[in-house]
Amino acid sequence: MTEKIARFFEERRPQTPCLVVDLDVVEQNYHALADALPDARIFYAVKANPAPEILRLLTGLGSAFDTASVPEIEMVLAAGCTPDRISYGNTIKKEADIRRAFELGVRLFAYDSEAELEKISRAAPGARVFCRILTSGEGAEWPLSRKFGCDLPMARELLIKARGMGVEPWGVSFHVGSQQKDLTQWDRAIFEVAQLFRELEVLGIDLGMINLGGGFPTRYRSDVPNSQAYGQAIFDSLRRHFGNHLPETIVEPGRGMVGSAGVIESEVVLVSRKSATDRKRWVYLDIGKFGGLAETMDEAIQYPIEVLGDDGSDAAAEPVILAGPTCDSADVLYERAEYRMPADLKAGDRVRIHATGAYTTTYAAVCFNGFAPLQQYCI
Repeated sequence: MTEKIARFFEERRPQTPCLVVDLDVVEQNYHALADALPDARIFYAVKANPAPEILRLLTGLGSAFDTASVPEIEMVLAAGCTPDRISYGNTIKKEADIRRAFELGVRLFAYDSEAELEKISRAAPGARVFCRILTSGEGAEWPLSRKFGCDLPMARELLIKARGMGVEPWGVSFHVGSQQKDLTQWDRAIFEVAQLFRELEVLGIDLGMINLGGGFPTRYRSDVPNSQAYGQAIFDSLRRHFGNHLPETIVEPGRGMVGSAGVIESEVVLVSRKSATDRKRWVYLDIGKFGGLAETMDEAIQYPIEVLGDDGSDAAAEPVILAGPTCDSADVLYERAEYRMPADLKAGDRVRIHATGAYTTTYAAVCFNGFAPLQQYCI
């Protein structure tokens, strides 16, 4: 946690739960990735955290944006970005939304099926399109399912079809899974994409772009490689498989851009046991899965959690089960993961949940059980 965030909590004492994002950290993360991948264009994944302050900051730094909906496109434009720096990267779009994005000036669209390609050709004639391929997601803490992308043979056919449908087949995209710590995963995908580029070149289709997706991590409870390590691994792979004929490359960081910039402060609502012999106490916070911590599903993302006033002594800590405040049995954050908290923890104590700048405010339900959406402060 930065001194600026600590000072904000101390001076403002905001009502919990709330998220505080340090914009200086966002800027540092942007520069770190830009320095690590100097030949790639950064398209910030707006879905990670669309706060206007973040979008304005990144626009000023020169970032482009990966968007998933028309409202996200409108948010980015309102932040001062021009439409030539926007990609409509969702492969599942209403035709009316494609048309509206095209009217707003967006000219870069993703697809992974013939039906989606047909919609784009009708609603966005002349646009550039890129086809998303499937990846395994192996090694990612938040793997992406088979919901997005198609296999290589289908991608080849879809890019060939695009040529005759009034749009420009421009590139190929993939995503190796969110919070990806295995540096080799990009190499596997880049190898497949390079093969596809060469096959299409023989047919007279010269693709110009490879979208390397996201996957760049935030440090939670264990160390992750730094931006330079990712940059070097990706650059080496591009050189190995494309030689000196490198296409335009773009990356779509979300978590890696804003995750480490945010801290949530929460209040303990209740500490209890289910029986006199329970080894673990239940600790209920005023934030849970439906308040912004949806990524605790299956305990996939394990946030660092600090109890205010705790001296960090393991001797004074006991294992706990962490849960949210709602009347929903699914609202349990961590039961298997070994979280420990002070033996004298009580209702009213405050905890800070670190590295929560990404995928929290955007996952928060709108008044589920009457609880207000997660409040956010960007400083």
